[in-house]
Amino acid sequence: MERLKGKRVLITGTAGGQGEAAQKLFAEQGAQVIGCDLRPGAAEATASSLRDNGYDVRGYDVDLADPEAARAWVEEGARALGGIDVLYNNAAGFGFAPFPEMTIDLFRHVMRVELEIVFNTTSPAWGVMSKSGGSIINTASYSALRGISPLGQVAHATAKGGIVAMTKSLAAEGAANGIRVNAISPGFVKSPATDAAVDEAGRQWQLNNHLIQRAGTGSDIAYMACYLASDESGWVTGQNFSVDGGATAGWR
Repeated sequence: MERLKGKRVLITGTAGGQGEAAQKLFAEQGAQVIGCDLRPGAAEATASSLRDNGYDVRGYDVDLADPEAARAWVEEGARALGGIDVLYNNAAGFGFAPFPEMTIDLFRHVMRVELEIVFNTTSPAWGVMSKSGGSIINTASYSALRGISPLGQVAHATAKGGIVAMTKSLAAEGAANGIRVNAISPGFVKSPATDAAVDEAGRQWQLNNHLIQRAGTGSDIAYMACYLASDESGWVTGQNFSVDGGATAGWR
């Protein structure tokens, strides 16, 4: 079962959560993977454990909010792999506050660490992928698709809504060069990031609004990403896939 055999893959945010799960699944499915994370040594730690099992995985420290650092990581990855077949923009920071408490500084911070970082990696990857095509996978959120009052998500929802719109425009521009671009909108997924950002009351509120009343896992999202990275999705582009336990489908 090597659905990604020979694929050259860049994944952001591989130190834990959804990115770590995707890195493991992609490697198991035959891909060469280069990951990155903001925390020093964290991406290489998860990569090293996979290399010990014979997989071709490397990890680097990168601040993706720095356009030059993001560009250097993409360009070095392309050189090391001999090209890029898949770019998975998984990483994101966060910032939440009720709108009356939302400052312009916090709003701009969220745009920088959730929306701009997707541009920062996609821009340098675009020229490489234009030569041979490939798949770009962006990470949005179900917060981009429905308003969620209790969690103070105006900035987060705006950034993720921008990713959905960016995905569609990039798909239109990339089609002529064989670049497919899709997004995944997770619901509430248990991860180190959500554990840090959401208190118990917010967590319970979200779970109560999922038809399948459990938190998602990194693997739930990784399997969708694997499909979008693979040739199985060769006629799929410009789409946003909700993997959210039914949160955007209806009420239980």
